[in-house]
Order: sequence, then structure tokens, then C-alpha cells
Amino acid sequence: MNDLLLGNEVAIRLGFFAAIFAFMAIWEVLAPRRTGQVTRRSRWLGNLGIVVLNTLLLRFVMPTTAVGLALATETAGWGLLQQIDLPLWSSSLFAIVCLDLAIYLQHVMFHAVPVLWRLHRMHHADLAFDVTTGARFHPIEIILSMLIKLIVIAALGPPAVAVLIFEVLLNTLAMFNHANARLPLGFDNSLRRVIVTPDMHRVHHSVVPQETNSNFGFNLAIWDRWFGTYCAQPEAGHQAMSIGISSFRTEHDLALHRMLLQPFKRSVDIYPINKMQ
Repeated sequence: MNDLLLGNEVAIRLGFFAAIFAFMAIWEVLAPRRTGQVTRRSRWLGNLGIVVLNTLLLRFVMPTTAVGLALATETAGWGLLQQIDLPLWSSSLFAIVCLDLAIYLQHVMFHAVPVLWRLHRMHHADLAFDVTTGARFHPIEIILSMLIKLIVIAALGPPAVAVLIFEVLLNTLAMFNHANARLPLGFDNSLRRVIVTPDMHRVHHSVVPQETNSNFGFNLAIWDRWFGTYCAQPEAGHQAMSIGISSFRTEHDLALHRMLLQPFKRSVDIYPINKMQ
């Protein structure tokens, strides 16, 4: 089973990524939530370019994947869950929830620490909000995020199958909750009690600092409610709200090389949590 997981991890993840990306892109065309956004032609070359760059960089810099480390912890008996005799389903469920909490806390940290915000703000500097925004992260942030994930996995000792499920869920729901896709409002209100919906996460991409520093969850919606970071709706409404941050607001800033340089450019930043009024 473990050899099967390790041998097919890349194919499984790429297969899910391609299928969900295509589904969400079609949904955005057929039932968009917002109209009048900056065109895909201006944004997708840079956004998809960063996806390719990050994928290649991780393979080069981080030879150990999250699933690979989980397999190693199972073999060596490392980590909390390796010391407890639990059924596979319950240890997997516990591990997925713990990993999701770690991603939420990491996200808050990247908004709270100014030097980390300089990396993360590239994700927020997109001038529109669609399925490609969910994968638009600076390469240095991607490496730091993977290091944090590996530390959590080493401490937790989760089943490898749980880590693979989590990785697929994280990619799938990141594309879903960043999509410019319309859901019936009643269904959205019910669904966001369990998972993060596009309307819920779109608030996080508002240009208004108090809204940017809310709705940090990617998968489970409970963390924002429990930790007091939940914001139900943007003040301006979803159609009228401005996406992005106050800096880097020209279409020239959407070019791949300019995105990569953003963390090293000085700007007036009012978004780190510890600078909020």
C-alpha cells in the first residue's frame, strides 16, 4: 500500500489538480460571481507561470515530499500518532484536522509577521479573484510552507494515506474557494458552516485591511469562527468590493518577473495584523 502511494503520488495529485482546475474554470465561465474583473489574458500567464515554477522548485529543493516523510515516520515509529493504537480511519481523520489547523495558524502568522507578509502579499496582490489565485504564491513562501508542513508531520506521525488525502483536499478546496463561481446564497450559508466557500474566502482578498485580516481558513470553516477571525460579508458587497492590496495595482504588476520581485520592493503596508488600528 505504501509503495503504491509513493509511486503514484505525483500522478494522483496532478490528476486531481487538472480535473478540478478545468471544472472550476468552466464553472466561472458559466456562472461567474463577479463581472467586470481584470481579464484572464492579463493575469493567467503570470499566475500559471508561478504554478509551474513552484512545482519545479519544490522538486529540486525539497526532495522529500509530505507523503514521503509520512511514510518514513510510519516505518520508524516517529510522532504522536505512532505511539497510539488507533484505527486507521480515526488516526487519519485526526491527522487531517490537525494539518488543517496548522495551515490556518500558518496563514495567520504570514499576516502577523511583517517579513512574512512581504512574501504572502504577492498572493493578495492579484487584481481579480479566480481559480488561478488559489495557486499564486511566492516561491519562498511555498518553500517555507512546505518546511512547516514537514515539521508538523514529523511531530504528528500521521498515516501516509491521510497526508495524501489532505494534500489533495488542500489543492482542491484552494481552487474551489478562490473561484469566481456563483453558489445559491442559501446553499452557501449552509456549506460555509463546514468548509470555506468562495464567498467566504473572497472577503479575505478585499483591499480593506480589516477584511483582509479575516477568514484565514482554506478547508474547514470552524477555525475562523472559533478564533474570532470570521467575517460574514464584505462591507461593499461582493460585486462592488475591490480585490487586492493598496500597492501593486497596475496590470504591469501582474507580470511573472514583477510578482517575483514584490517581496523586495518597499511599499506602505497597512496590512500586517500588528499594524491594524
